[in-house]
Amino acid sequence: MKQRIFDKTEAAPSPDTVCGPNADRRRVISIMATGLVTPMTLTAGSAHAQPAAQLLVDAGAEADFKPLRPDDIQMMKPILAFPFDAETGTPKKESRLSKMVVIRLPEEKMTPETRARSVAGVVAYSSICTHQGCDVKTWMSKENVLACYCHASKFDLFDGAKVVAGPASSALRAIPLALNGEFLSIAAPLPPKAGE
Repeated sequence: MKQRIFDKTEAAPSPDTVCGPNADRRRVISIMATGLVTPMTLTAGSAHAQPAAQLLVDAGAEADFKPLRPDDIQMMKPILAFPFDAETGTPKKESRLSKMVVIRLPEEKMTPETRARSVAGVVAYSSICTHQGCDVKTWMSKENVLACYCHASKFDLFDGAKVVAGPASSALRAIPLALNGEFLSIAAPLPPKAGE
């Protein structure tokens, strides 16, 4: 099959012209081979571009925000993080509801579902307690749970952050991770929270 080469002065094909309900699979692959359109710009069965990857940064940093790598997360020592807009160079911290807890755990102790959302043993969950919205950020090493000290809810991060003690009625919101180059990123757009 002859591959089409695009001239530098020619505009790169947009995802709208590449995919759609009647897209020719060979044409999509041919255009992707040029490097002008990548799989990350396409959504399956849709002609809409995905938003740029959201990296993660330490919520405790006051300036000089650096995207987090898996090696930046120590074993069993959680940190709080915000999504990071690489285009503007700023964290998305307008709302505390964006804050997440990120921790490295032994992969062999995770449930398969939890492991599937992790990268190199690093998992992320919303740091907002599902009981009354307090920050959940304290790791209790003797019990291997994350605790909310407002009302003593405890969450098992090895098993989808399900509630193991306290008044919280549901698990913390799981945030699936992926690698974007060497950096941690949110793997997919998150479904809206209740009320959004």
